[in-house]
Amino acid sequence: MDEAIDILITLPLPDHLIARLQDLSPRLRVHVQKASRVEDVAPEQWATVNVLYTGRVLPAPDQAPNLNWIQFHFAGIDHVRDAPILRKEGVKATTMSGASASQVAEYAVMMMLALGHRLPDLLDHQRRSLWPKDRWERFSPVELRNHTVGIVGYGSIGRQIARLLVNFGARILATKRDAMHPDDKGYIPEGQGDERGDFVHRLYPAEAIRSMVKECDFVVVCTPLTPRTRGLINAEVIEAMKPTAFLVDASRGGVIEHTALINALREHKIAGAALDVFPEEPLPENSPLWKMPNVIITPHISGNTPYYDERAMELFMENMKRYLSGQPLLNVVDVDQGY
Repeated sequence: MDEAIDILITLPLPDHLIARLQDLSPRLRVHVQKASRVEDVAPEQWATVNVLYTGRVLPAPDQAPNLNWIQFHFAGIDHVRDAPILRKEGVKATTMSGASASQVAEYAVMMMLALGHRLPDLLDHQRRSLWPKDRWERFSPVELRNHTVGIVGYGSIGRQIARLLVNFGARILATKRDAMHPDDKGYIPEGQGDERGDFVHRLYPAEAIRSMVKECDFVVVCTPLTPRTRGLINAEVIEAMKPTAFLVDASRGGVIEHTALINALREHKIAGAALDVFPEEPLPENSPLWKMPNVIITPHISGNTPYYDERAMELFMENMKRYLSGQPLLNVVDVDQGY
């Protein structure tokens, strides 16, 4: 019999999902130890673990001499990017990119529709029991049909947004770090995404983002937070947007420079924004964003779904099958790139 594989899971996943994982192979020895700190796991357990499934609990390299694969529970790893274990020789890390694409994409489309169809203003009039005489002009929409959407970051989320927008008749532009290669090599749930880049009308390199946003009626930010993307949406990019355009942020706090964004919203240099992530969370009560009539604020919930654990386990199981058979893993982290 092949050598046993010790798997440590530091999150309280449901028993039926653990059982599905265990059923993959008799070689697997699955241990669930809920932990929020490295110290919550016994030293002898760290010493034997081969595969770690975690959110952010990472041992020092010498604590886990037999560790060779870390599967993160989330797509973004900006919170652990500098952990020494990620640079240890022989250790691979993979993310959950793709597991949250569906719900984040629905959020982004919802916000584009809400902004374009003047939902904040409509609800304000409802609260005040007002039936405006100028309702046709006041609530004239910016439709998705025959309008241009720019997607900043054509990864799993961006590709699912594009798939949904195709049926609305939108023209889709996107930025991608390697714009010459439109194919998606990561995890793609069945019936989702855009494996070959068929739904995007034009791909731009990240350096050409200002050229892209000039053409857009909606700009959706869904790029990971890395050293290269921190402050990517700065004053120059925002100033390049149309004054009639809307911005949707479902990425990470720090990708958009909020001082520049607040100034642009105050001065009506852009038409409005829907924001789910912020440089400081919770968003401080004194932030001017709370009271801006052209802004929708949500408390970092775009990836929320009751099905996340199941979708995450599906990806983990696919990667585990690959691990057992010696195939390349999906969503391998490039530590230098930050995702």
